[in-house]
Amino acid sequence: MRRRVMSMLVGAALAASTLLGAGPAAADTPPVEFGDDWHDPVTAAPPVSKPHTKSCEVTVAEARFKDFTPYKGDYAPPVKCGKGSWGKVVLRLDGKVKGRQYDRLGYLRIGGVEVLRTSTPEPSVDGITWTVEKDVTRYRETLSRDQQVEMLIGNVVNDTYTGVIDVKATLTFYEAAKPTAAPDRVLPLGDASGDDRDGGAALTTPRNSERIVAEVYATGSGGGCEEYWYLTVPDAAPYSCKADRGPYREVQVKVDGQLAGIAAPFPTVWTGGWSNPFLWYVIPGPRAFDIKPIEYDLTPFAGVLNDGRPHRVEVSVVGVPEARTGWSTPVNVLVWQDEKSDRVTGRLTGHKESTPSNTSKYTPGTGGDEPHRLDTEGGHRLHVSGYVNTSHGRVATTVTRSLANTSLHRWTDGESTDALKATWTDRETVTTGRRAVRTDRTYTMDGTTTLGAGDRLRTRISLGDRAESVTRTGGRRTGWSVLDDRYDGDATYTANVPRDQRHAVGTSRERYRLVGDAGCYDRTLSTVQGTLTEDRRRC
Repeated sequence: MRRRVMSMLVGAALAASTLLGAGPAAADTPPVEFGDDWHDPVTAAPPVSKPHTKSCEVTVAEARFKDFTPYKGDYAPPVKCGKGSWGKVVLRLDGKVKGRQYDRLGYLRIGGVEVLRTSTPEPSVDGITWTVEKDVTRYRETLSRDQQVEMLIGNVVNDTYTGVIDVKATLTFYEAAKPTAAPDRVLPLGDASGDDRDGGAALTTPRNSERIVAEVYATGSGGGCEEYWYLTVPDAAPYSCKADRGPYREVQVKVDGQLAGIAAPFPTVWTGGWSNPFLWYVIPGPRAFDIKPIEYDLTPFAGVLNDGRPHRVEVSVVGVPEARTGWSTPVNVLVWQDEKSDRVTGRLTGHKESTPSNTSKYTPGTGGDEPHRLDTEGGHRLHVSGYVNTSHGRVATTVTRSLANTSLHRWTDGESTDALKATWTDRETVTTGRRAVRTDRTYTMDGTTTLGAGDRLRTRISLGDRAESVTRTGGRRTGWSVLDDRYDGDATYTANVPRDQRHAVGTSRERYRLVGDAGCYDRTLSTVQGTLTEDRRRC
């Protein structure tokens, strides 16, 4: 996956990052600058919890990626450990790479279902290893049968970019100590991008579906301007990445041409991001290695979808210029069925959306160090309601979602200074019967890159990923959680020179906090020049 290198850079940047890695022990005194090797990538995120029950491990894929040829193989579920009624299923990806390489985007699909979307760290000369774990219990129905496997981390290996990406993916199945909930069906739609006329994918749900959720692994990538969609500007502004109406993006799902869901995309920064890989060598930005799908509750449409006929589901990213590539939007549809009914009927009872807003105001710079400026505000609101007639009565579902984005982008002529401060909010309430779940998501980015004397390039950046969730039953609070993941980095190196002349220095820090009914988790990691200098747990 190639990154957009800001216009003042000609040479290729190098980098590295990862997830659960252990790596070499931290030095007592960090080096004065980055060397040829550094600590294996790590994140402060909690490991996947695992039950203390019998387990069985299955290797799903083992491959060395050096081009764009996907790995294809066969998967068979374990014959023990529950035979399909597992209490938990954990996916583990172990990777290693050394030499020189860009960050690359990849996926793993089992039976056509996307179970992991990920990216890679950029390596050191001596090589790095990393590990990603993910709870994939929700795909239990797919994993209960023999399936075809496809995995790809598209890569280019030549005389310059020498890093071959070596990975192994395994699934560990845990017997259930007690019954656990999971969707009854998982329906893969592949990439459902398109327009109302001929795009999208066909969805036929079981006729007794009582809850339907779509998940979209939406990523802007590929090395073009959509990898840095949050920095794009309208045509009138003098900047290297253009978009007709600026940086506002919104991921929409439609059912038979009718808007069914809206969401703010997460502003993922890959491990070569912001033209400064030294920021991400040890601690990657939030979600970079385990890309979370956007979830859309489509239950209000269940009465429409349950007629036994195929229905068109489309995913589009609002704001992307026509014919521009760079976004990937694979879709899985998760279905819960009413086992006591052959047919669940219902209807869509309400559908209301606000007029989408998106304004970008460009203010020209005055020359010299006085920056150009782009102020952007955008937003949208959607309210959808419907009901289903189940074996346990009529159940009404209402989904309300509200999006907002504000950003201030400033840059000088030649982009020797390039800065962005942006906030995205995605507020959603799903009410089903007497139960209401409200989730407030807030994403933040505050970064500045400058190219100064002697081609010294410095990037300072802060990224935030926050979600507050409250569940109420009959008006009484019955559950809550707060997730707050924050990354801060500051790195400087000499651009446009060979690796051994870059004299790079940099610090990075991540604090990941998760509190709620399930307890408390609070971990902080810090690095200096690629050395892990702090690993602190507070809870």
